[in-house]
Amino acid sequence: MIKILNIVGARPQIIKAAALSRAIRNHFSADIEDIIVHTGQHYDYNMSQVFFEELEIPKPHINMNVGSGTHASQTAQIMIKTEEILQSEKPDVIVVYGDTNSTLAVSVEAAKMHFPVAHIEAGLRSFNKKMPEEINRITCDHVSTLLFAPTQTAMHNLRNEGFNLETKPAFHIDNPGVFMSGDIMFDNAMYFKNKANKHRVLENMNGDVALVTIHREQNTDNVDNLKQIADLLIQIADEQKINIVFPIHPRTVKALSAHLPEIKSILDKHSLIHLIEPVSYLEILALLQECNIVMTDSGGLQKEAYFMQKPCVILRTETEWVEIVEQGAGSVTDINPVKVKEAVQYFIQHASTIKYAPVFGDGHAAEFICKKLNEIF
Repeated sequence: MIKILNIVGARPQIIKAAALSRAIRNHFSADIEDIIVHTGQHYDYNMSQVFFEELEIPKPHINMNVGSGTHASQTAQIMIKTEEILQSEKPDVIVVYGDTNSTLAVSVEAAKMHFPVAHIEAGLRSFNKKMPEEINRITCDHVSTLLFAPTQTAMHNLRNEGFNLETKPAFHIDNPGVFMSGDIMFDNAMYFKNKANKHRVLENMNGDVALVTIHREQNTDNVDNLKQIADLLIQIADEQKINIVFPIHPRTVKALSAHLPEIKSILDKHSLIHLIEPVSYLEILALLQECNIVMTDSGGLQKEAYFMQKPCVILRTETEWVEIVEQGAGSVTDINPVKVKEAVQYFIQHASTIKYAPVFGDGHAAEFICKKLNEIF
């Protein structure tokens, strides 16, 4: 039996870990010991613990309780605690997900201590190194022993960076194995979509619905950008008569209240704008199934919209998930008012014409990853 450290720290990673833990429980319980380590990067209950409960994930064996902080302090604390955990647990492989500070800190420390790292969601690139996530994902890929790419585009990106996609065992940090696994988030979407009940905010709601999420620093911590986004939501609601459901990130509430109280008051009182608390994974699936369109700066929600066959307005200057745009199911608008409003109107009118090709795999990525881990280690 091999021992893996299954590292999570933020909402998307907890969701991805659910798929891996479920595959281990159902198919590899005799072969893989699953040690879940929570860094505590997201510490708010609605942003973390509730996901463990509803996604049927065992409670973390270890919680670093790092909490919030600057990139430097958060990363440093996780590295220090990772060193202690690796010395005591001595795993066969460390599994990390995505592109958070948890991913960066654990992968770098594990590599320096000569423990193999398996990176799930390898090969994603925004080609914008001003994004902290871009630095995190590139660094993690280049210190990993196994790279599991979710799409062919991700495989292409890795090849362009010098990875040998045809390399053979034995795999190690200087000879990493690269595999097209499919997207582990797709596994969960297919498994849980029928377990999601209609969200209470949608009761008695008439007309089209736009699901909106904003959480990136350049949007929540920049008052000018935040004002532009808030003004834009008000304009869309007024001009296009669309219901806007906005699960609002704690950081966004704090910024609006502190710097834009008058606009916050308008948002609170607007009959077509519905600010709600952060939602669980099953709740977001319910909202996705009922809405007409998604507007987000989140990478994960772009995909989840695609899985639920809903068009997405991407409130960023780029996307890692270029497949969504190539399929005509997404539009990169940044927070440009003209582009955003045009995209919303277009998608509302043409939603029925969009084709959602199966570019994210077959819904069995976690089983594929577990099989490879078991074979290699």
